[in-house]
Amino acid sequence: MLYIYYMKIKTILCLTAFLMLLSVPCLFAQVTVVKQDGAKIYLDTSDFNRTVSVGDTFKVIVSQEKLTNPKTGKDLGLINHYSSEGKIVEVQPLYAIGQIPGRATFTPGQEAVIESAAVVATPAATVTNTAAQAAASDAPATPVSNRKIKTYNALEREIISAVQADISAHPGEEIAALDTKGNVLLYTADGNTLQELASHKLTAGLKPITLSAKDEMDSGYAQLFVVAYKENEQKITTLVLDVQDNEFKQIAALPYFVKELGCDDDKDLYAQKPFISGVNPGDAHELDYEKGRFELDKDAFSTRNNWLTGINRYEIQNKETDNLVYTSSNGRLRMQLQNGKYVDSPALFATAPNRVKYKQKIVSFYPAVQVYGPEGRATLAAVQNKTTLGLLSQQFGQYKGSKLHFLSYENGSLNITETLELNGFLYDTSCTARGILAPQVLSSGQTVLTEIYR
Repeated sequence: MLYIYYMKIKTILCLTAFLMLLSVPCLFAQVTVVKQDGAKIYLDTSDFNRTVSVGDTFKVIVSQEKLTNPKTGKDLGLINHYSSEGKIVEVQPLYAIGQIPGRATFTPGQEAVIESAAVVATPAATVTNTAAQAAASDAPATPVSNRKIKTYNALEREIISAVQADISAHPGEEIAALDTKGNVLLYTADGNTLQELASHKLTAGLKPITLSAKDEMDSGYAQLFVVAYKENEQKITTLVLDVQDNEFKQIAALPYFVKELGCDDDKDLYAQKPFISGVNPGDAHELDYEKGRFELDKDAFSTRNNWLTGINRYEIQNKETDNLVYTSSNGRLRMQLQNGKYVDSPALFATAPNRVKYKQKIVSFYPAVQVYGPEGRATLAAVQNKTTLGLLSQQFGQYKGSKLHFLSYENGSLNITETLELNGFLYDTSCTARGILAPQVLSSGQTVLTEIYR
């Protein structure tokens, strides 16, 4: 009887342990080898639903063996035979680079398994809504947005960035756009039809990045601030353009990365010195125009090594002090609280199609995070681009569509309240008097400008 009792207890303990294992999230998943360059192995993580970090381990599946029960003939699946263990040494938004000891050679298309490094304690200065994230699979689906939308006719070009402002003497506000070929375009809207008023071509060797508009010179009309990358000099510049008699005129070239933050009357231009530490930019200063020249205000704030495209500042938590919100290295939106701690969003936002190569490094410029609404009860609008299946392209990722998520900060969490599915992917967004201007790039290469009302 004692033996039977012992066996029952042992069975219960084993079953309990088994159930506990089932309840633990899986810490490994398969990815694809897309390239090998010497000791470096490039892994496609574009459709990987878990954050990959430097220090994670991985093994490549070198062969598989079918496992069959010899008595029943039942197929029990495959046995994977792995390479020796390697480590992730670099992480980019859509791929990771690993190294494996020895001189093993792998073929693009082989599968690999990534395992999380040992879990480390969260620093005291960081707070994330992990409870909400853990329950996400059991939570109801995020409500689909039913916001009013205005869609303009398709443009036969790939638009990187677009803004709406009173830019020329033409009655009413116009839409200015920047395309991948370095064309700056000015449109007027007649209903849903965009009519081109003027165009300007950036000089050869300038790769366009983003566009902003603001009347910084108190001229009565907004100037355009075009950020571009000088590929031969590996420098970033911002060209300041003015529109006179339906013609663009360059009035300045600034050695800064300039971007508009905020909405409506709260919109301001900020500038940061690029490439201060490696691929990182410096602190942000408000851009002023005094005594006939553009200058940086003395007051500055830290962007946490982020470019101005992927951040915003607003009184999100309450009406007292601005909160900084930015796209973190793990792909989630991160908001700095007024007590110095942080809170993360439950979704990934780091898939950015806009990139430059700087000193053998790939620099990503994330789509803008828009923030608007009552102070202390603000709404955030953030882009999540969806990648296509398959291998990475020479452009480091192909995209098939996007989502615009609306978020709010409540009860210590940054939560998605509604989601709008879009047909094309987005390089960037801007804030208008009515809502969010989103240039959707379709698979055809055309762009549909869409204004999502607040």
